[in-house]
Amino acid sequence: MRKLGKTITASIIIVASVVSNIDIKAQENGNVLDEIVAVVGKNIILHSNVQTQYLQYRMQNGITGSESEIKCSLLENLLYEKLLLHTSDVDSIEVTKNDVEQTLDMRLRYYVNQFGSEDKMAEFYKKPLEKIKTELREMIREQLLVENTRSTITSGTVITPSEVNTFYKETLQDSIPVISPVIEYDQIVRTPIISDEVKKSVHNRLNELRTRIVNGENFSTLAILYSEDPGSAKAGGELGLTKRGSWYPEFEASAFTLEPGEISEIIETEAGYHIIQFITRRGEFVNVRHILLMVKPSTTAMVEASSFLDSIANLIKIDSMEFEEGVVRFSNDPNRINLGKVVNPNTQTTTFSVEELDQAVAFVISKMEVGDISSPITHKTEDGLNAYRIIRLKSRSEPHKANLTDDYNMVQKWALQQKNDGKIKEWIKDRISTTYIRINKEYQGCQFDNRWL
Repeated sequence: MRKLGKTITASIIIVASVVSNIDIKAQENGNVLDEIVAVVGKNIILHSNVQTQYLQYRMQNGITGSESEIKCSLLENLLYEKLLLHTSDVDSIEVTKNDVEQTLDMRLRYYVNQFGSEDKMAEFYKKPLEKIKTELREMIREQLLVENTRSTITSGTVITPSEVNTFYKETLQDSIPVISPVIEYDQIVRTPIISDEVKKSVHNRLNELRTRIVNGENFSTLAILYSEDPGSAKAGGELGLTKRGSWYPEFEASAFTLEPGEISEIIETEAGYHIIQFITRRGEFVNVRHILLMVKPSTTAMVEASSFLDSIANLIKIDSMEFEEGVVRFSNDPNRINLGKVVNPNTQTTTFSVEELDQAVAFVISKMEVGDISSPITHKTEDGLNAYRIIRLKSRSEPHKANLTDDYNMVQKWALQQKNDGKIKEWIKDRISTTYIRINKEYQGCQFDNRWL
């Protein structure tokens, strides 16, 4: 298949009408609104489908390639998807209702969070949430069918060491890619102890805000002015429609039991102290506003945490303590169960490219040798708490051309992808010969990778 360089991620693309005759065009007052540009089996591709993806491609990739070339590539990708969808029907490939609903819930939650609330989303699309859900549900069902069908084509593909070696020598030889530096590091995290006096002070400040709201002041205004949740403060504390199981248990227990407009008592979570105002509920989704005041350690507590880690680093440097022992005994980081190994959230592995590193970590590591232990550096935990950490640079590769000794797994992955691409190309060729396909004259001059015409 022709690649466009980046995967085009569609937002909500809703096909408003389905017509069966390729020559029929949707019209209003004599003007063409949309047009069927291709048919695969009983599945259609509209001009609006191509145009929407073209606009998204331009926004993501800038001006690269002519409009006609890009649209031909986009159409070919859509033809491939419709051929997979047609095959799922012919071969009776199915998806469960539960899979569709779970994906719908996840997708809807993402969209609502992007808009800020379900009401804002409904207002933007000028249709009620239930209608959006109905249209999304069918689109998701088709996407899952396409994914399942694609998996059946490539399932069971294996790549032998001999094939990997041949791929490297014959396919990559003229254009061996350069592998960027890859880094692994471990850490010991120390979160400062927060005194009862500090906690009481924050609790009292939030209680004053709650009293002002109960006495008639606007919750949203005070959230904008005082809330320390950077994700919601600018939206007046509104969190958007969120599914049960997404928040801290203490926060959720209150959010799902409040009545419309009701203000919660002060709730303590790992993030700090909250007050919540209920907005609306839709089944297992609820929308609330909150004000968060974080309980921050004093300057003295921060200095004590830094000094403590500095002493641990010195003990490790003079071989009086193993790094792993320091992790188990003293680290406040959840990764202590992995002996301090830091996991890349993008790949779920322990390796990072330089670009994936936190800027502060990248700066410190750039001055370290493998095996070195850093001085204490400031750190923000996943819960947004201020802390310190010391880092051990475990490994760092140098930029190099890919080779079978150091990069076998990566080369193997490339070789497997090429083999799967070949299987898919053969599958397309075979399916095209037994499937009704029609393409409008506008696109019949396209230089497709496959013989769709």
